[in-house]
Amino acid sequence: MNPAHYFSQLARYNQWATDRLLDAVAVVSDEDYRRDVGLFFRSIHGTLNHLLVGEHLLWFVRFDEGRSPGLALDAEAEPDRLQLAPRLREGTARWAPLLATWPAERWEGDLAYTTTKGEAVSMPFVATLAHVFNHSTHHRGQITAALTALGHVCPVLDLIYFLRAEQAAATP
Repeated sequence: MNPAHYFSQLARYNQWATDRLLDAVAVVSDEDYRRDVGLFFRSIHGTLNHLLVGEHLLWFVRFDEGRSPGLALDAEAEPDRLQLAPRLREGTARWAPLLATWPAERWEGDLAYTTTKGEAVSMPFVATLAHVFNHSTHHRGQITAALTALGHVCPVLDLIYFLRAEQAAATP
């Protein structure tokens, strides 16, 4: 089967899980939101910024435009908490439509892009895209662990839960 089908599901899952996580984070006090809770990017805010930079401002551009923007993975692309959530929601919503535009032969090849230094890079297309979605899942998991440690309710972000719900909704 064409990997486009599976990645379309992953893109929908990514959007669903990100929406649920952002809804849970919205009720967290600013003190807890910005507290250093031992995450790689320190706080919930820092980790959400990392998702914005990594998934949307770097990898999306590499897949869509074939170039690598000049951003560091630890950049605080959006310091304003009230703007960060909508930017993440917008970013996750862009993946499924982009995937739908790719012809079958694109899935079989490599992802080629140019670095900010002008160097050509070529990586296995499907494996690289899988890495992007796995990366997001990893960091959402870190944030749910931080929410738990801070005493907040965590949303269900399980992929199997999502796939079963999606299948149930499609069954008459």
